[in-house]
Amino acid sequence: MNNHFAPTLQYLYDDHWVLWYIKSNRYSIVDTKFKTSLDLYLQSENPQKFTSYLSTAYPDINGHEVCNQIFEYLKSSNEHVNDEIKSDLTKNDDLRIYKKCYRINEKSILLFSNSLALLNLIHPQLSSYEIAINLNSNVYFDILLIHDEIVLLKNNNCILKIPKHDIHILRGKIVMHIICEIHNHEEKDWLGTFHGTTISDGKSAILFVGQSGSGKTTISTILASCGFFMLADDVSPMLAKNSQIYFNPNGVSIKDTSSGLMKNFIKDYDKLPQVILNKSKGPIRYYKFNNPPESHYPCKSIVLVNYEIGTSTQLKKVGVDVILERLIPESWLSHNQNHAETFLKWLQTVNCYKLSYSDNDEMMKVVSKLFK
Repeated sequence: MNNHFAPTLQYLYDDHWVLWYIKSNRYSIVDTKFKTSLDLYLQSENPQKFTSYLSTAYPDINGHEVCNQIFEYLKSSNEHVNDEIKSDLTKNDDLRIYKKCYRINEKSILLFSNSLALLNLIHPQLSSYEIAINLNSNVYFDILLIHDEIVLLKNNNCILKIPKHDIHILRGKIVMHIICEIHNHEEKDWLGTFHGTTISDGKSAILFVGQSGSGKTTISTILASCGFFMLADDVSPMLAKNSQIYFNPNGVSIKDTSSGLMKNFIKDYDKLPQVILNKSKGPIRYYKFNNPPESHYPCKSIVLVNYEIGTSTQLKKVGVDVILERLIPESWLSHNQNHAETFLKWLQTVNCYKLSYSDNDEMMKVVSKLFK
């Protein structure tokens, strides 16, 4: 069989395999049964011999159906991803209508835009760093809306061009490049950015992941108000060189539905300005905690958070497959093969948990023990 469809990397974690395909930069989580069938398919001379073997060895299995399923799986896993950005747009002073400037880690960052709505998508999470306009900034971005397309320039070079409806990609791209600037790295140096919140005790870090409303922001806010450090909220960047998570300057985003609880932990909470980035999620407030002592820490655990009223506090170990099913679809991971291998090896070193809770005091005790 032609093996150019075979996974580029494959790692076994307990009873599940994680496969990575270089053409698509896709991570696939499969059980050992499927992996056995996949290996047999790839080792067969042709689909007919694979089907014939299955029909003979397992009469109750529809060999043709299994063969077709594996073929479609491999086909979708090898769909080429085109990362090339084409745009001849360059600096245009007439489009620099709105301006904001920030000072982060001794770096001056200037944002220009022709759309107040686009600028307001970025500004609230950085507002605590705002300074007077400095036209001699270290780096400047142009965030432009042109004919239903969003174009992002960095120092006059186009780094993003997307349809207007993909606006969520813009926030992630700018955050990534601001992180690059304040930590003196290039985008190609990063292993990825995880959609999760990272808390540190000043020695190591824990990454909290979960769907919207799962309680991860509540956990991180309470912890950061009680002696721990907010390393990164929502976007947690990991450098490939050392597999450590780095500081993200964005303020923590707090939904209005959590305001009753947050007033107990954040001074002058009601004075924080409200913004609406997504009408379905309602108003959000951003709060900036003190920076951690160091800019990066090793991540020792990943915790899948599940808040549910009336649930007793329970922390249990889970497989990597449970974590990856939540982590991978919402994260950006480097297409570099060495970085993919580093990521999969790193997963072998971390502890994976699921935390179910409804009582914040009990939750604090459990998480504090994890750091120890």
